[in-house]
Amino acid sequence: MKIYSTRKLYAAGILPKPPSTEDVVQLSERLRALRLGFAADHLTELITQSVKAAWSSARFLDELIRLELERQEERRIKQALRISHIPSGPTISNFDFAYQPSVSRNQIETLSTCQWIRDCQCVLLQGPPGVGKTHLAIALATRALENGFSVSYYNVDEWMHQLKRDGEVHPMQLKHRKYMASNLLVLDEFGYQSMSREEANLFFRVVSYRYQKGSTIITTNKGIGSWPGVLAGDEVLAGAILDRLLHSATVLNIQGRSYRLKDLESSLANQSQAADKSSGIAIGESRASC
Repeated sequence: MKIYSTRKLYAAGILPKPPSTEDVVQLSERLRALRLGFAADHLTELITQSVKAAWSSARFLDELIRLELERQEERRIKQALRISHIPSGPTISNFDFAYQPSVSRNQIETLSTCQWIRDCQCVLLQGPPGVGKTHLAIALATRALENGFSVSYYNVDEWMHQLKRDGEVHPMQLKHRKYMASNLLVLDEFGYQSMSREEANLFFRVVSYRYQKGSTIITTNKGIGSWPGVLAGDEVLAGAILDRLLHSATVLNIQGRSYRLKDLESSLANQSQAADKSSGIAIGESRASC
């Protein structure tokens, strides 16, 4: 505890040994001194609820602690999402498994346990654009954060700019970069642009360092056989990268219709229905006027 904070607590009579009190305001201040701000904010509400429900002392204490833990966890996840740059919205629960039958719900639910992250394994999501690769990557990354793992999320093209800036960084300093140190690294949209020799080598450096130290999710529209063409045409380098990534990895080959086309088709259908309805109303009004 900082000296300034300690002085404030002494001045408020909270330290060194405060007298017993039943005053709610003083109790709230003591909770805040323990950095239990959420419990302090809801203390009056919980006391009222405990009196009405005739809670025991143990039940009241449990409810107070549980509320504080839940709110702290919500705040931790919110801050972690902001730091990791994971886009908000996509979750496992709102993924349309019925529309994308090539994706096994059981397999995704197994991945959501995060055991593969504990084992420093990787996940490769490959398939054509729009089939839900990014959705699943974000959903699994969010679940990892909820389970207490550190996550770094990047679009591959943007990530390459950072790798180039770090190209001359000493290895001892490089290992502290987020994309090296995070439990889970998410690389979205690999393969949309071919890499130069420098970029491919930098990519290998990261993969090689993280091998069996951390987990990686990669989404790509390229099949494994097309990776050498993306990695500066170097088959040896591509083989070395794939060898490390695919060792004990889960590969999901997603095939199906694009969600974007689904939304477009739905929008066009709604427009068509609205037009038909408008046309029907116009015809009815015309007949009425006759």
